Amino acid sequence: MSIVPPSRSSAGWPRGGSVQFGNKYMSGPAKALSLERTINLYPLTNYTFGTKEPLYEKDSSVAARFQRMREEFDKMGMRRTVEGVLIVHEHRLPHVLLLQLGTTFFKLPGGELSPGEDEVDGLKRLMTEILGRQDGVKQDWVIDDCIGNWWRPNFEPPQYPYIPAHTTKPKEHKKLFVVQLQEKALFAVPKNYKLVAAPLFELYDNAPGYGPIISSLPQLLSRYCLCLFPFVFRGCFDSNVWNTFDLKVNSKNSSLKASAIAMPNRA
Repeated sequence: MSIVPPSRSSAGWPRGGSVQFGNKYMSGPAKALSLERTINLYPLTNYTFGTKEPLYEKDSSVAARFQRMREEFDKMGMRRTVEGVLIVHEHRLPHVLLLQLGTTFFKLPGGELSPGEDEVDGLKRLMTEILGRQDGVKQDWVIDDCIGNWWRPNFEPPQYPYIPAHTTKPKEHKKLFVVQLQEKALFAVPKNYKLVAAPLFELYDNAPGYGPIISSLPQLLSRYCLCLFPFVFRGCFDSNVWNTFDLKVNSKNSSLKASAIAMPNRA
């Protein structure tokens, strides 16, 4: 008995060899993807940190911030925010540079983009405003990969690394970029902030201390080969590496706190 396949209309699954979606999500020639990306990290002692006039927040309180966000959303739409991830190393451990305000609040350097402003240009502008030197020498910020996207669905504190279901008009979109530091540099820190160097093991799984965004950085950075000059550190979460972390913490804990710019103090 022969079996005759049913006739197919133009509806339904595309036929073999169809290029229906061939160019929908890609523009230009396909590029080979690198399986391993590298970030060069230099010793914390290579950098000089000065101070400059205080840099105050636009809003005096959390309530005022969301009220301004609500007013601007009606006029300009979704707020766009960019932040930079600056990494150094100390005692053979990668550290992320954070701004500390008060005793318990930590943030990455960055801020709000102006309407229509390019993300990279805007982040360079914000980095200069926050950490740029005051002697007139132009700072050369090297903005690398975007490593994270966070969305605020409502005029409330919670942010998510995805757009929640049924959210059609997010109120804020925040993007995180790796900033590749030069081998040596001079930074000027506003007097009302403290610049702290937080090791990855301190950030990992520590949302109560640093919030969900900063505490996710170890996972986001684990895809990179971190080249800690003059040696290479690969990965973040291999069990052997964590054993090394434990040894370093136990044997170097006191010197770590004393030798960094300022280690995070959450007491």
